[in-house]
Amino acid sequence: MPSKSPTLLLTPKQLSQIQAHIITNPKPNLLNSLLRTLTFSNNPRNALLLYNQMLQNPTSHDHFTYTYSLKACSLLHEFHKGREIHARNVKSGHGTDIFIQNSLIWFYSDLGDVFSARRIFKNTSSPDIVSWTSIISGLVKNGYEEEALMVFGSIDIRPNSMTLVSILSACSQLRALRLGKAVHGYNVRNILNGDNNIFVDNSILNFYAECGLIVSARNLFESMHKRDVVSWTTMIGGYAKTGFYEEAIRVFQVMIEGGEAEPNEATLVTILSVCVSVGSLSLGQWVHSYMDGKHDFMMDVHVRNALMNMYVKFGDMGMAVKVFKELKCKDLVSWSIMIGGMAMNGHGKQALQLFSLMLINGFLPDSITFISLLSACSHGGLVEEGLMFFKAMKDIYKIKPEMQHFACIVDMYGRAGFFNEAEAFIREMPVEPDGPVLSALVNAYKIHGDSEMCDRLGQSLVSTRDASVGSYRLLSNMYASLSRWSDAKNVEDMIRFMGVKKTPGCSWIEVDSNIHIQSNFEK
Repeated sequence: MPSKSPTLLLTPKQLSQIQAHIITNPKPNLLNSLLRTLTFSNNPRNALLLYNQMLQNPTSHDHFTYTYSLKACSLLHEFHKGREIHARNVKSGHGTDIFIQNSLIWFYSDLGDVFSARRIFKNTSSPDIVSWTSIISGLVKNGYEEEALMVFGSIDIRPNSMTLVSILSACSQLRALRLGKAVHGYNVRNILNGDNNIFVDNSILNFYAECGLIVSARNLFESMHKRDVVSWTTMIGGYAKTGFYEEAIRVFQVMIEGGEAEPNEATLVTILSVCVSVGSLSLGQWVHSYMDGKHDFMMDVHVRNALMNMYVKFGDMGMAVKVFKELKCKDLVSWSIMIGGMAMNGHGKQALQLFSLMLINGFLPDSITFISLLSACSHGGLVEEGLMFFKAMKDIYKIKPEMQHFACIVDMYGRAGFFNEAEAFIREMPVEPDGPVLSALVNAYKIHGDSEMCDRLGQSLVSTRDASVGSYRLLSNMYASLSRWSDAKNVEDMIRFMGVKKTPGCSWIEVDSNIHIQSNFEK
């Protein structure tokens, strides 16, 4: 991975030279060119230093000076400096300049101030396509997808490709099928004119994939004249999300063998998750070997995390630990995956040791980390430690317990045979217990074969509206394990009454074509 250039600030000597240049040649053309270069450099703060120098001479700056400076503020998340630039350009008489107004819409949207972005847009007398696209994009980015659709519906100018990309993102989030399809049709009729725009095509492809319209996605994908890595990754992800894992693998194979585009980090993260879903360790190992030949991939923390997660799910903790140790820039997800993996595979004490090491390395745990920790304590019979972590989560780290945390505590009590404590804990919960909590208790009773507790829990489930089908099924299985066939049948009747049919069993087998791919690369 190429190293970044040092991000040094302009020295006092350089600033003096710039100031001397401004005095002798105060024309904004050259200065704005330098300002733009500094804005998009490794340290945009230098652009603001130059901007401050340019303000000292009234003839050395113009409206472009403000637009570049606002972009620098956006990149640096300098909200107050941006507001100051906004106030200054209003006072200088540039407040109605369309370039500055568009820059302000983008600046406020980028930093999450949707109210100010709306106000600027509303006060723009003649918004151009950049204005419309900026406000629509800003609304989508900040979670106002429905409002973005309303703004798009009122647009009085021909949208461009970026407008369509933004609105398609909103359609994907809202599953707005009718509008998304209409945008697709509009794009075909009015925008491309036979010249494919891959950004729009990829957005339409993502829209169909996110909405589960996998046939439409496939048809578009196959008809695209030009496809890049985003196209292929979107198609693989679309198949994976809709449960067509074998098709996802097939598309990945064609991508590798065809050479139309090389996988990137997102492609590999997606296919590694597919490996877990289909239970194909051999494919995952091949992907790992492919990554070893591409050094950049092995430096990416997201790819490494996905690789660790795959080995953890297959129970290969040796390889998971190896990948973890080789990862130089670990993040919180890396630590949480390893802690959870240790817990899942029966290494409770090692999970706690990893947690201590994580704290030593300066990482603060989050909600997911504590689920992994509590699970480790549950499977390891470490009740006191589990209660200590649960208390620390609330009191020290100020993390509000969620249902999964409560379920871990109930499971921990239950596995240790502390049923009275488990039931007391459930009674004292600040929220009504739902499926995960009751399922944990059912599973504990099943482990210990307690018939009396089974009856009590059955009565509790009947009186709980939010109990999951999984909880009832566990209860049915527990009755069956105690040879109480009549009670098991009654619970199954309740499940059928809830309108849930049993899913036929199925199994996955390794895909033979994995060997074919491997042989190609070995050559």
